[in-house]
Amino acid sequence: MQELDILILGAGWTSTFLIPLLRTHKLSFAATTRDGRTVAGSQTTPWTFDPDETSQSRERNQFSNLPLAKYVLITFPLTSAQQSKTLVNGYLETHDKTPTPAHFIQLGSTGIWQIPQKTLWVSRRSPYDTKNARAIAEDEVLSLGGCVLNLAGLWGGSRDPKTWVGRVAKTKEDVKNKKSLHMVHGLDVARAIVAVTSDWEKAKGQRWMLTDGFVYDWWALMVGWADVKNANEGNAVAGEPSEQARWAFELMGEEKVWALPRSMGALGRCYFGREFWDTFGLVPLKARI
Repeated sequence: MQELDILILGAGWTSTFLIPLLRTHKLSFAATTRDGRTVAGSQTTPWTFDPDETSQSRERNQFSNLPLAKYVLITFPLTSAQQSKTLVNGYLETHDKTPTPAHFIQLGSTGIWQIPQKTLWVSRRSPYDTKNARAIAEDEVLSLGGCVLNLAGLWGGSRDPKTWVGRVAKTKEDVKNKKSLHMVHGLDVARAIVAVTSDWEKAKGQRWMLTDGFVYDWWALMVGWADVKNANEGNAVAGEPSEQARWAFELMGEEKVWALPRSMGALGRCYFGREFWDTFGLVPLKARI
């Protein structure tokens, strides 16, 4: 069986950026989806993870039809330590490759750090919600020698943050409660994944926080996108700012904010998103939404 560089389990939105980059780097890969559809011009293998499978047969289990790979990227969330063990150990036992077994990369979310913190700045080393189901599964992947990339808000391609405003802030009170926002572009997620596979010794056993290095102010974005038509506004009057922009300006007066963006202190939680890029000698290509 030929060994591939990367096996992508669950080729979704991220893979629309990752697969073209893998081709550029001439890295061999395979990918799975539930229905075997084509993603970024590549045919995928129909496959669905069954966390409850108990079969121990190497020839007849859910991993037996998956190709051999140096790195296995898990793009979908695992929600328990047992699920992580089932996937990692099941694949390794079915694809017995010594002395260099496959390495696992789990994609997660920076949402695990959305708990009360003692400091304004939050890094990958800050306390996180250890009771969060995804965090529990990620911890197990780490204990098994894998790497976890906790991703900030994802944008790029079909995901345009400008269109989110009407959904996340329907009232003035919603706008008032909006503070910091952290993002990362799909292309930079793809670059991070390739970087991890290129320098595994730095990556293994580590949880990384992945942002584009910016802390965005929701009010500043709403005002900056005042002329962007929101999906729920219907036929907006040409030349009129959005309701969210009006509300943000009203709140600036009420809360004595002289100019945007607001101070880091006013924004609350701020992610220190530079450490990954510094460690791997990279700079985001798609920073600043």
